[in-house]
Amino acid sequence: MILSLLRSRSHDFNTSRIHFTLPLSLFFRRSMATTTESASPSNTRVGWIGTGVMGRSMCAHLIKAGYSLTVFTRTLSKAQPLVDMGANLAQSPLAVASQSDVVFSIVGFPSDVRQVLLDSTTGALQGLRPGGILVDMTTSDPSLASEISAAASAKNCHSIDAPVSGGDRGAKNGTLAIFAGGDEAVIDRLNPLFALMGKLNYMGAPGKGQFAKLANQITIACTMVGLVEGIIYAYKAGLNVEHYLNAISTGAAGSKSLESYGARILKRDFEAGFYVNHFVKDLGICLKECQNMGLALPGLALAQQLYLSLKAHGEGNLGTQALILALERLNNVSLENLASLQPAA
Repeated sequence: MILSLLRSRSHDFNTSRIHFTLPLSLFFRRSMATTTESASPSNTRVGWIGTGVMGRSMCAHLIKAGYSLTVFTRTLSKAQPLVDMGANLAQSPLAVASQSDVVFSIVGFPSDVRQVLLDSTTGALQGLRPGGILVDMTTSDPSLASEISAAASAKNCHSIDAPVSGGDRGAKNGTLAIFAGGDEAVIDRLNPLFALMGKLNYMGAPGKGQFAKLANQITIACTMVGLVEGIIYAYKAGLNVEHYLNAISTGAAGSKSLESYGARILKRDFEAGFYVNHFVKDLGICLKECQNMGLALPGLALAQQLYLSLKAHGEGNLGTQALILALERLNNVSLENLASLQPAA
C-alpha cells in the first residue's frame, strides 16, 4: 500500500510543479519561508524525517493541527499511521525539503543526521529553497549542529538544533521539553509548531540546544542509577518494593524517572520509550564533550558503563528502565517474581 502511495504521490508532485508554474509568485507570498510571519497551517508546509517511537507521535500533533505534512522514513511501515492521517510520503530527505518550508528531523545517531540533512545527493539541505528552515530534534553532537547551521547559512537558509526530553509519553502527550539553539528570531517564528509538541526552552547560539540536552541526559542517567540501586536495596532489605516506591514518590527522592519508570520496572515492562542503544550513544557524546572541556564526571562514566553492559548482553533495544537488569546481575538477584515474593501489606 505504501509503495503504491509513493508512486502516486511522486507523480502528483511532478504534476503539481506544472500547475504551480503560473501563480508561483502568489504561492511564494503565502509561504513562511519568504516572510517573517509565524508558522501557521496557511503559510507553512512542514516536512518530517524519522517516524520512530518519538517522531511518529510528534508528527501526528502537527497533522491534527491542520499542517500539510510530507514525511520520509527508512522503515516505510512506521509511516503508515501518518499516511492514514493525511501525510504525503517522499522518497528521500531531498524530496521532503523540496516540498516544505520547515523540515524537522529526529533520527538515531549523528551519522544519520549528517546523511539525511547534509548528503550532497539526497540530503534535505540540497532540496531546501532560500529562507527554508531545518530543525534537528535528534540528540547529536553540538559541533555537528554548528556545522549544519553554517551550511544552511551558506544557502541562505536557517538551521535550529532542538533536541527533546520526555520519552514516548511526552511525545504522545505533547509535553516534551524542547531545548533550542540557533537564531532566536527564527525560533520564535516556529513557536506555534513547537507548542504542539511541548515546552520550548531557548538555550542560545547554534549547538547550545544540544549541550542542554546532553546535560539533561547526564542528570537522567545518574538519577536512573540511584532509582534502580534503591530498588535493589529495598528488595534485599525485605521491603515491599511497590510500597517503598510509593512512599518515596512524594518526598525528596521523587523524580520524573521514578514517575515514568518505577511501575514499569516492577512489571518487567522494558519496552522502549527511549532505547538503551540511543542512551549509550548520548552518554558517549557527553563523555567526549567532557574530555574536550577537561571535566571529570564520575557518575556519568559509571552510568555509561552500566548501560554499555546492557548493550553487551544484547539488550540495546530495550528501554532505559532495563538498567535494573544490570544491577540484578551485579548482585545475583532477580526481581522477576517480585509480585509473588512481596510480603503482605
